[in-house]
Amino acid sequence: MGGLFTKSKKQSRVTEQDKAVLQLKQQRDRLKQYQKRIELSLENDRQLAKKCLAQGRKERAKLLLRKKKYQETMLANTDKQLENLEKMAADIEFAQVEMQVLEGLKQGNTALKKMHDILDINEIEKIMDETRDGIEKQQEIDAILSDALTQQDEDDVLAELEALEAEEDSKVAVSLPDVPSETLPEVEEEVAGDDEEVAKAKVGKVKEKPAKVLLEA
Repeated sequence: MGGLFTKSKKQSRVTEQDKAVLQLKQQRDRLKQYQKRIELSLENDRQLAKKCLAQGRKERAKLLLRKKKYQETMLANTDKQLENLEKMAADIEFAQVEMQVLEGLKQGNTALKKMHDILDINEIEKIMDETRDGIEKQQEIDAILSDALTQQDEDDVLAELEALEAEEDSKVAVSLPDVPSETLPEVEEEVAGDDEEVAKAKVGKVKEKPAKVLLEA
């Protein structure tokens, strides 16, 4: 229960200007309702005046028309009052907008001032000078490097590059094995004048001989 008393109240966001605008709008609404009542009364008085004239009650009709004229004057006054109320409410609302704009500008100026305090003009100029010096030095280095080699030097570099490429190509050619060019001797089958069995025996002897030579080697 003690928490109810110790709990801090939230700050209301409704300003005095908001309250003033609300009151003005409430007064405007009341005036509009009053105007509607007067307009109904004017129409009723006009109809009653017509009836009185039809009944021969001229003085009564005249009195009703006087009342009607007075209410018309009051209706015109309420129009002016409504105009003033609406203008005042609009002025207050516009003033609130101006205050918000001014508050934003104030905060912006404060933040900008803090940034200016952090950024020293002398420090900025020093950084810019160092940056320019660095760019100029790099440009000088680039110019020296570009002019260091003559055309003859460039030709020598290209010649050396071609020599290195030729040397690499020769190494690749030496490392590859030679392709054999000798052909194996063909065996001629002598079958003329022999029967089929003798021919097969001769062919078999001829085929066995190279194998034996290869084994002995």
